[in-house]
Amino acid sequence: MRKAAVTTVSTVAGIVLLLSFKPHRDPAPAQAAPPPSAAAPRASSSPAPSGSESPGGGRSGTYTGGVSDTAYGPVQVSVTLSHGRITAVKALRTPSDRPRSREIASYAVPRLTQEALSAQSARIDAVSGATYTSEGYTRSLQSALDEAGV
Repeated sequence: MRKAAVTTVSTVAGIVLLLSFKPHRDPAPAQAAPPPSAAAPRASSSPAPSGSESPGGGRSGTYTGGVSDTAYGPVQVSVTLSHGRITAVKALRTPSDRPRSREIASYAVPRLTQEALSAQSARIDAVSGATYTSEGYTRSLQSALDEAGV
């Protein structure tokens, strides 16, 4: 009887520990497979740098990312840097050909912008329900940061 109680307690404790384990979060957004009818999203480059090296170190200026074509429309952002730090991200193009696409962009882009400002990089989480817009946003943001040499 005592052996069965010890085994049960050990099993329960092991399950509790296992369920409380939280693996490290992968900083890269998960890649979702596009629907069969959607063309694979691609990023095209259309850089328009307007920055320079700051005397205090790090790049400063505004850099335009490439247009990222998604299944629901193009996404393009520009990023403003001050001494190598992201101070602003502006969405230049977002999916807008359908009312639902405009609605999704209206709630996703501010969240993505806040994430980018907090993370100080393009390594941000996708917004739930806005996977394609999120992926396009991060690709365009990364191309702008690449252009800046950050």
